[in-house]
Amino acid sequence: MERFEITKTPIITEDIIKKVEKREAGAITTFIGTVREWTNGKRTVRLEYEAYEPMAVQMLAQIGAEIEEKWEGASAAITHRIGVLDIGEAAVVIAVSSPHRKAAYEANEYAIERIKQIVPIWKKEIWEDGEQWIGDQLETTAYPNGKPDLSGGEQHD
Repeated sequence: MERFEITKTPIITEDIIKKVEKREAGAITTFIGTVREWTNGKRTVRLEYEAYEPMAVQMLAQIGAEIEEKWEGASAAITHRIGVLDIGEAAVVIAVSSPHRKAAYEANEYAIERIKQIVPIWKKEIWEDGEQWIGDQLETTAYPNGKPDLSGGEQHD
């Protein structure tokens, strides 16, 4: 059972939780990032996610290792969805188990922030009146002009 995944199918939260259940855990926290309808006064129609999948899985696993190092006894599982997502659908589910609840909460928050910082996943917001690629990863020095073209060359917006 892989704890870190990129998927094109809807995420089943209970399946992610099962990946971190253990007898030593006194707490399991979950974070479910969903597609919201309104952002900064603009109505979102849908989101489209793309990822450099091998690297994304590797970075999710790195986040899991960081969590295990920072919070003793903690375990994490992260699944991120790619493709077209409608309003209300889960884009990411993070589950963290830990002997104590405070560590589980902290580690879960840490995970979502690290995902935004280092995981090569790009989100396109499609609004009623336009669209735009969004995300911290777009502002890295590696891709100063936008997300990379996953077919081999770099894309400039």
